[in-house]
Amino acid sequence: MKRPVVGVRHTGFWTVIWTHSGSWPTHTHKHTHAIKTIICIIGCVSLCLSQDRQYVGFATLPNQVHRKSVKKGFDFTLMVAGESGLGKSTLVNSLFLTDLYKDRKLLNAEERISQTVEITKHTVDIEEKGVKLKLTIVDTPGFGDAVNNNECWKPITDYIDQQFEQYFRDESGLNRKNILDNRVHCCLYFIPPFGHGLRPVDVEFMKALHEKVNIIPLIAKADCLTPNEIKKFKDRVRDEIEKFGIKVYQFPECDSDEDEEFKQLDKQLKECTPFAVIGSNTVVEARGQRVRGRLYPWGIVEVENETHCDFVKLRNMLIRSHMHDLKDVTCDVHYENYRAQLTRCRPSTLQLKRMQEMLEKMQQQIHEKDQ
Repeated sequence: MKRPVVGVRHTGFWTVIWTHSGSWPTHTHKHTHAIKTIICIIGCVSLCLSQDRQYVGFATLPNQVHRKSVKKGFDFTLMVAGESGLGKSTLVNSLFLTDLYKDRKLLNAEERISQTVEITKHTVDIEEKGVKLKLTIVDTPGFGDAVNNNECWKPITDYIDQQFEQYFRDESGLNRKNILDNRVHCCLYFIPPFGHGLRPVDVEFMKALHEKVNIIPLIAKADCLTPNEIKKFKDRVRDEIEKFGIKVYQFPECDSDEDEEFKQLDKQLKECTPFAVIGSNTVVEARGQRVRGRLYPWGIVEVENETHCDFVKLRNMLIRSHMHDLKDVTCDVHYENYRAQLTRCRPSTLQLKRMQEMLEKMQQQIHEKDQ
């Protein structure tokens, strides 16, 4: 049976593709490999053209979203709360490798006693590999420093509500294209390591805020405790959080299609809460390398050494893996709860119209009596 032959002929060499019904020419056996290669190329081109006709293009949507997001930039608002001297400023500077407290004035003991809780904001623009982040740090100096700390969390809850209210007004306005999101996406609450668990002020603070913001509890100055003491302290804090019904930030469950490495990291993060952290902006030399840490007579505590503290786990969670989820929970849960509560409390348009009509009738009756 004869088979079609594909080849090319030009002055004794195959350079032009042709077909005919016949057997392979015997004098062209040395060009057989080249001819087969040409046939493969023709088949690949035909397959690509066929796939192109079936390709719509919506698979590029993630790339479009990525380009638009990178061009617009990102914003994140982080609140730090806890009594003075727990290393809040140092930890924030260590997390984002910046100095947000250059002009900070340290108060003496007398000034701290008379100080009330204040709200201060520090905003800095950070860029990394072309990605821009507008970071806002909300500090709460004066919290927990007074002798009487009754309702010392009230200015903090009022501030969070004010940001929700401002966002609600902007969202309800006419120009909604460039709304500034100043809502607090996360609150790092510093627990002192000197006690035997949560203090009453810690419990009341977290219960006052857990419906309004994502709370991540931290054990401050973990270098004051031994590894065994840290483990016991974490267990005690977890038990008390569950006992008092405090709703701290819950890590989302991993999807079934996630890789095993991500699932393992997520499991480690859940087991580490509350994070035992150490902050330092000082560079010291350890094992022939320069690292950020604290130098003591008995040795060096390295900030980024996972056997010394949970700083790296906190940074990975807060910045690299769960920052977007913190923003989503703020928008979809906390803000929606505030919005629903505000809508229930506010009278409807129909009720306002009826009240206005009743007021007009009363004014008309008074006017008729005067005449």
